[in-house]
Amino acid sequence: DVARNLELWMDAIVARTFGHESIELLAKASAVPVINGLSDHSHPCQAMADFLTLRETFDDFPHIKLAYVGDGNNTCHSLLEAAALSGCAMAVATPPGYEPDAGVVERAQAVARRTGAKLTIGNALGAALRGAHAVYTDTWASMGQEAEQTQRARDFAGYQVNEAWMARARPGARFLHCLPAHRGLEVSTGVIDAPISLVYQQAENRLHAQKAILAALILGNHKEHNRTQA
Repeated sequence: DVARNLELWMDAIVARTFGHESIELLAKASAVPVINGLSDHSHPCQAMADFLTLRETFDDFPHIKLAYVGDGNNTCHSLLEAAALSGCAMAVATPPGYEPDAGVVERAQAVARRTGAKLTIGNALGAALRGAHAVYTDTWASMGQEAEQTQRARDFAGYQVNEAWMARARPGARFLHCLPAHRGLEVSTGVIDAPISLVYQQAENRLHAQKAILAALILGNHKEHNRTQA
């Protein structure tokens, strides 16, 4: 009922929710495009902004390596999918037990085999950072995981992206974070507030990437509607 009402009033629905199944149900019921603004499974709009930022920053994109450090969460899932589609390399380093979903990795690897992307998943931070053009991290406890903060702080000790770890990446490597950030936890102040940080460029690009998504889906939906009417 929610989807059928909303489709009468607007050209697209952006849903930001905990359960990914809620977005899938909306999409099945709606005649207008439904966009995943964030779910516990994936964060595709963020990944679009992130890869726009990488493309703006690196002249040799997509021939770069992105290192992701931290929780194998929704953001990590969408970054893996974007890396696979773009053909660039991506290495993920998580504490044991916090790896990205195996199904997501399997699907991304299948795409990577077609595009030439190289995706690696592991627990060794040094190996993931070696040769990385960009280093990405996210909060250790996402929305809905507040009760796990103390345990996660212990489990993620040693995975903070700081100056020492950034030195393991490629010279001139840049730093990314989807924000909001917790300085002193997943990232040091000396990294996120340094000139190497791209976090505010990412923030601006969320606007531009989302405008592009809306334009593509709404215009495409209108064209399809016109063809159906004809």
